[in-house]
Amino acid sequence: MEETRQNKMGAMPVFPLIISMSVPAILSMMVQALYNIVDSYFVAQISENALTAVSLVFPVQTLLIALAVGTGVGLNSLIARRLGENRREEADRAATHGLLLGFANGLLFLFVGLFLSEPFLRAFTSDPEIVSMGSVYMNIVCVYSFGACIEINIEKILQATGNMVFPMLFQLVGAVGNMLLDPVFIFGLFGVPAYGVKGAAIATVIAQILSMCVGLLVLFFREHEVRIEFRGFHVSWNVIRNIYAVGLPAIVMQSTGSAMVVGMNAILIGFTETAVAVFGAYFKLQSFVFMPVFGLNQGLMPVMGYNYGAKNKGRLLSAVKIGCIIAAAIMAVGVAGFWLFTDKLLLIFNASDRMLEIGVPALRTISLCFLPAAFGIVFSTTFQAVGDGIKSLTISLLRQIGVLLPCAYLLSKIGLEAVWYAFPIAEGISLMASILLFYLLKRTTLRALDS
Repeated sequence: MEETRQNKMGAMPVFPLIISMSVPAILSMMVQALYNIVDSYFVAQISENALTAVSLVFPVQTLLIALAVGTGVGLNSLIARRLGENRREEADRAATHGLLLGFANGLLFLFVGLFLSEPFLRAFTSDPEIVSMGSVYMNIVCVYSFGACIEINIEKILQATGNMVFPMLFQLVGAVGNMLLDPVFIFGLFGVPAYGVKGAAIATVIAQILSMCVGLLVLFFREHEVRIEFRGFHVSWNVIRNIYAVGLPAIVMQSTGSAMVVGMNAILIGFTETAVAVFGAYFKLQSFVFMPVFGLNQGLMPVMGYNYGAKNKGRLLSAVKIGCIIAAAIMAVGVAGFWLFTDKLLLIFNASDRMLEIGVPALRTISLCFLPAAFGIVFSTTFQAVGDGIKSLTISLLRQIGVLLPCAYLLSKIGLEAVWYAFPIAEGISLMASILLFYLLKRTTLRALDS
């Protein structure tokens, strides 16, 4: 079994390998993006205040996912590298630690949900309806976040071995389950009370826990390249350190997205709460563009990590090149869609005339950042795959904190429409930095593979 997998990761032509690894993840990510749209669609039917409340909580959910996915990225990178180095027992040990770390992450956010929900909402608005709906939503999604935290780590464990089909299944279970349960709990169907925004949170956590259960069944009752072994298990701080050598920069990198949304919401709410709703709608819509690229990266990460561990520089660089081309093509389609169908996209969220007035120029301007983002995302994945998470962190901090927020703040002095130009400006600057760091990577870390 191991030899077959090694032949696939180390010998199969790179382009078809990436396609075979990425397509299942891309499909599942597209379903996840559809869920994001449907979820907000149902919430928007309640009221614009409901959409605003969920949009204000979005950065907390982003932070939660940042912790879960960042841990998973470190786990994926470590397992793939150890398998490439033919150190299977160490890969097994990392996988076991990863499952326990997922539970620990869920426990952390349980306390966030219990004690910080209402204070967080009150920091942004005094509207009692928005505070009430938002704090209830945040409480539920945080307290029961263990489902998402554990399931994401199971995904990353299997993806590191080249298995992309089961992770796709887990995501499909969660996304489809959420879409089916949303109207039931939001509007009250089949005898279930109409919970409104609270119902959206209930549907979300039920679907996440269901997805986790399916993942655990597959992990423990199917044969895989790595095994979870609790017999004789003891916590190894060296393994945890190796996971978070890549994982911690990835967590901070993704957490900057949460900080960015908080900062942008604070800037936008100074104009009107409708601008916050527009920004929340944008984030749901852009997932249709970015999720396929993230799915591509899920296929790229183990290919890059394995071939780096196997010291095959040529295949690693080929994967980077092919990844950039595919990502750019996806983003180009996204830009076209945002420019051609802007008003129709906003009407998905029951947009008012005022929301359309703000949203149409906003979406068109922000979408200009998609193409440079394609290359930056692939370069960041490359840095993570070779165990150099600091470079990914540097780019993310530059993009979302160092450039975007200061730019948005300064442009807000001109007017609301000017604020949106902060996105393409930040993405362009961060792309130049990504190219420079990738050049340094080739001159140092990757040059060592030639020896």
